[in-house]
Amino acid sequence: MSKIITHCPSCDSAKLHAVRIECADCGTAFEGRFDIPALLKFAEEDLQFILDFVKCSGSLKDMAAKRGISYPTLRNRLNTLIENIENLQIQKEGSKTEILKLLEQGKISAKDAAKMLHKL
Repeated sequence: MSKIITHCPSCDSAKLHAVRIECADCGTAFEGRFDIPALLKFAEEDLQFILDFVKCSGSLKDMAAKRGISYPTLRNRLNTLIENIENLQIQKEGSKTEILKLLEQGKISAKDAAKMLHKL
């Protein structure tokens, strides 16, 4: 089975939605507009990093030893992944107007709003 695509092959937009889900056992199908989970939007190497991180109980020291790389290299890789996750959240939360609404409602801090606006 192929991995679900997360970018349009025609225009490279990341604004894709699944529209049909089907049970492999009974054939029941569901049609609608389903969001693609954030984890599926990561590259294979990012997903493997996340799996390895969880398997090492979140210990970068253990993970570095298993991968045979230095702790600082691994820490930098984790920082990049954290930034990618934040970017996905920004894309999900949308436009400047939506970010400002979240700020007005007290759902995010001014610092978070500034970060999100800066990344748009």
